[in-house]
Amino acid sequence: MNANANPSPEERAAVRPGHVALVGAGPGGAGLLTLRGAELLRDADVVITPREPAAEDLAGFREELLTHCREDVTTARAEDIGDVDAFALARAREGLRVVRLYSGDPFFGCRGAELVLACREAGVEVEVAPGVSSVTAVPAFAGIPLMGHGTPEVRILNARARGAEVDWHEAAASDAPLLILGGDAPAEEPAEFQGPGFDVLCKTLIAGGRPATTPVAVVRAGGTTRQTTVASTLGRLVAELKAKDAKGHHLTAPAMMVVGAPAGRHAELSWYEGRPLFGWRVLVPRTKEQAAALSEQLRDHGAVPEEVPTISVEPPRTPQQMERAVRGLVTGRYQWVAFTSVNAVKAIRERLESYGLDARAFAGVKVAVVGEATARAVREFGIQPDLAPPDDAQSSAGLVSVWPPYDAEIDPIERVLLPRADIATETLAAGLTDLGWEIDDVTAYRTVRAAPPPAPVREAIKGGGFDAVLFTSSSTVRNLVGIAGKPHNTTVIAVIGPETEKTAIEFGLRVDVVAPKASVSALVDALSEYGAAKRREAIEAGKPVLKPSQKRRGRRRKL
Repeated sequence: MNANANPSPEERAAVRPGHVALVGAGPGGAGLLTLRGAELLRDADVVITPREPAAEDLAGFREELLTHCREDVTTARAEDIGDVDAFALARAREGLRVVRLYSGDPFFGCRGAELVLACREAGVEVEVAPGVSSVTAVPAFAGIPLMGHGTPEVRILNARARGAEVDWHEAAASDAPLLILGGDAPAEEPAEFQGPGFDVLCKTLIAGGRPATTPVAVVRAGGTTRQTTVASTLGRLVAELKAKDAKGHHLTAPAMMVVGAPAGRHAELSWYEGRPLFGWRVLVPRTKEQAAALSEQLRDHGAVPEEVPTISVEPPRTPQQMERAVRGLVTGRYQWVAFTSVNAVKAIRERLESYGLDARAFAGVKVAVVGEATARAVREFGIQPDLAPPDDAQSSAGLVSVWPPYDAEIDPIERVLLPRADIATETLAAGLTDLGWEIDDVTAYRTVRAAPPPAPVREAIKGGGFDAVLFTSSSTVRNLVGIAGKPHNTTVIAVIGPETEKTAIEFGLRVDVVAPKASVSALVDALSEYGAAKRREAIEAGKPVLKPSQKRRGRRRKL
């Protein structure tokens, strides 16, 4: 085997024994994966993803977990395998390292013990990486402190337990807060998987001695971006659940019920569901590399980003222009280089490095940038920008407004290198020419329209399935409309600046949010402020807080 190459799973299996790891992934959010769990995923040859309903209802849950894995990992869905334990053992006996993912913790509410026992009996090495259990995580996400000061005991009850029925009257007679798993009775589940139902539980607990005024909370899809909490009392819970469920805007399972004083603190301690973009499905129409940072910021505000590439970046059809540009940098042909995009920085950097050159090629050359992301890419290359537009005018026109005119007495060289996309506007080149500079306008990369997204995504775009769309350039507007159609009129349109806003309007879109400056962080913050304002308006008006996609859908957007 070549020591310098990445070994294949088969080559790795030949030099090490098989191994099975049971990894708890938390109750539904990939961010709750432990460090040990991430390490085991990085080393895995085979990953079996969760079967549990919480994972099924989370958009991107599996995909986020699998980002920790190598590209050559083999994945299998637990629901597609007959005997999951037998499958894991068979692959381990082949010398492969197998990770079986569980929602929550493998030993709490899951059947991880059976797999460990099977591994022990088969002589296969096994490890358990505990996960964040729903028992502690879900109440925390709902703002319910289970065992605070003065609470000596909490009782955990499984309403779907078989073979050892819960003594509900005895539980009702105690003063301890109750945490009840599986209390709901979803109609779509077979009878053997149903709990007694919340109406039965409330009546039973009241009959057993708990006052009807006892605080109670039901948390659905806890720990996910689709979480909803209904806080009430034993006497009123069922009626309030029916009112909530009549709207049909949320998941009703899995559900956890908390009975007792801790449930009464939800209103004052709720922090998760109150995020400004909580549960918003936000379309990010950028290339995958560019979308990563933007998506992470959206998650911080509670949103669920979905990346849909609208362009792919490719090298220019003929390399001669770029080759001359690189020679010009080295030989001192340019006084300035102006970068207007991260892709332009990347293209020049890759070309320099292909010749064995680095940032020292810019010695004596001044560098101008447009946009925070472009400035960051330049700094990462080891160069400090010399010129940028004002914060409130991050555009080519803004750069022209601060660019010094050419002065033959103080400027030793009159030439500016402008590496850019093949479809870039002429604003910067024309403006610098008017200031007396000679421009080498070089095509550093081409932007090619991406293939249309899958049909479900196209339907969600046109049918109002997305709560917001973020446009970070005019090209993302043109390309998204071209490959998927116009967003529905209920979808919030957020743009990065005036030029992108103008393009969106030209395509018949009503713009709701404009970033105060041309940066993706400012765009996300502006959308977050918009979401927070709409939330406040609904609360002050005594109306339910709805996401844009939950509102009545009307005709397509018009100006």
